[in-house]
Amino acid sequence: MNRPIDSYHYNTVLRDRAQAQLNRFTRATQPLGDLRAAAVAVVITADNDEGSVLLTRRASSLRAHSGQWALPGGRLDLGESAEDAALRELREEVNLELPKTSVLGLLDDYSTRSGYRITPVVVWADSDAQGLFPNPSEVASIHTAPFTDLARNNLAHFHKNDSEGTEILSLHLSLDQIFAPTAAVLYQFREVVLMGKDTRVSHYDQPPFAWR
Repeated sequence: MNRPIDSYHYNTVLRDRAQAQLNRFTRATQPLGDLRAAAVAVVITADNDEGSVLLTRRASSLRAHSGQWALPGGRLDLGESAEDAALRELREEVNLELPKTSVLGLLDDYSTRSGYRITPVVVWADSDAQGLFPNPSEVASIHTAPFTDLARNNLAHFHKNDSEGTEILSLHLSLDQIFAPTAAVLYQFREVVLMGKDTRVSHYDQPPFAWR
């Protein structure tokens, strides 16, 4: 366990601390098997000079996971790395163009009920989220979750899924209640980057509405 980050002020010190937390973290990978490879971008941006994470609300017109909370991301193209896919999806979904050097590190792979192996890519954005605009075919709206919100002691809630014998994770953010898989990625980001812990999340299940 490393020391928690003690200041969430959005500056180069915060970037260096986040980078250090990810550098010392040993991420867990999962075999692809029959799953489809996907990546999501966990973007550290500014919200009133405080570090925050970029979130989106998926467009209601989408066939899968319409209207759900999400991190920018999607399937990897042939021959594409998780880092390249995450940066491409940022351009396509929210008009955010970032260089490869903005990538700080990766979190654990997370397998979804809908058949994807998600690789979370933590990215630093040298600006706030105010100038972004959503691609309406994919994204209904763009939001941020401040680090002070993610760091709350009562953030995570665990729900028994007795029929499956699993535990479902949700996060009670100021925005809304957010469920896995997005909640699982955000919770590990909180634990690893903000708290300096090596918490694993791949065992947390998703609610049935997120399976499709």
